Amino acid sequence: MPFSLPARAPILRSFIFAVALGYPLLPHAAPPARFDKELQLAAKAWQAGEYDRAYSQYLHVSRDSHVAQFFLGLFQQNGWGRPRNAVQACRWFERAAAGKVPAAQHYLGDCLVAGRHRAVDIPAALDLYQSAANSGHLGSLCAMAKLYMQGKLVPQDTAQALELYTQAAQAGVPEAMLGLGKFYSGAEGGGADPALAQQWYLQAAQHAVPEAQYQLGLMLGKAGSESTRLKQALFWLESAATQGWVDAYLATAIQYSNSPVDPATGMLPPETLAKVYLWTAAAKARSHGGEVGAVIARLELGLERMMPASWRPDLDKQVAAHLAKFPQ
Repeated sequence: MPFSLPARAPILRSFIFAVALGYPLLPHAAPPARFDKELQLAAKAWQAGEYDRAYSQYLHVSRDSHVAQFFLGLFQQNGWGRPRNAVQACRWFERAAAGKVPAAQHYLGDCLVAGRHRAVDIPAALDLYQSAANSGHLGSLCAMAKLYMQGKLVPQDTAQALELYTQAAQAGVPEAMLGLGKFYSGAEGGGADPALAQQWYLQAAQHAVPEAQYQLGLMLGKAGSESTRLKQALFWLESAATQGWVDAYLATAIQYSNSPVDPATGMLPPETLAKVYLWTAAAKARSHGGEVGAVIARLELGLERMMPASWRPDLDKQVAAHLAKFPQ
């Protein structure tokens, strides 16, 4: 089938990825040697999707293993093999944070910001984020930066937020690159500096951050009609759409619909026309009407005139398969 949606980059189902679902660094607290085998067995079960078995094995050593406590928190937070339970996740993170597991300190900070299992406590959350960052969990700098940037329950301090974002971005944290892109684009109250915004969005986009890919695609699409830039805009918009970034669906469909027509037929080439249909259909499935619905309706009207109805069954299957990867 020549019109397949772009393949999503493969993701290693590994012990490291279990932590990377939130932040990319492994817990730094080493388990006692006698737990190594059981923790490895639990990780292997998790990799195989045997969630009940993995959970039981982590639970078996959780009394004395802070690493096991941390992963039990991840199970509750992410709903691996059981209903999500944010409160119980926070309780496990609190136990693991007492053992100085940096990732657990970070997640416990999130719990205290949200007031999930205890009352909101921003000073305590900032202390936890700082401790995690000091141990190498640099994503925690971004959590601190967001609080200062938004002035959320702390005095707004843009300079401090930028310093934290920059420190993390220069250390290679994609979330910080995105934060700087949003600041310099004016999305988070910063002064507009399109060149800097594009620079940071590009760095985050190259780390496969879908929001950055989407924003970069929009910036490039608005920058002019030079064909190379428009191709780059389409590349980044579709990269974001392929990762399930909903706002990118319609933007990608529109970008394809504005592609050059075939001089011989005066119509879009078949593969381009199919792409318009794929991303329009994905946008419609996730749309709540309004202005977006009106744009979708206009695209559909054009598709009815130009695209053979015989294409639809195969294309609809591809759309359904893509949406199944990213349930709402």
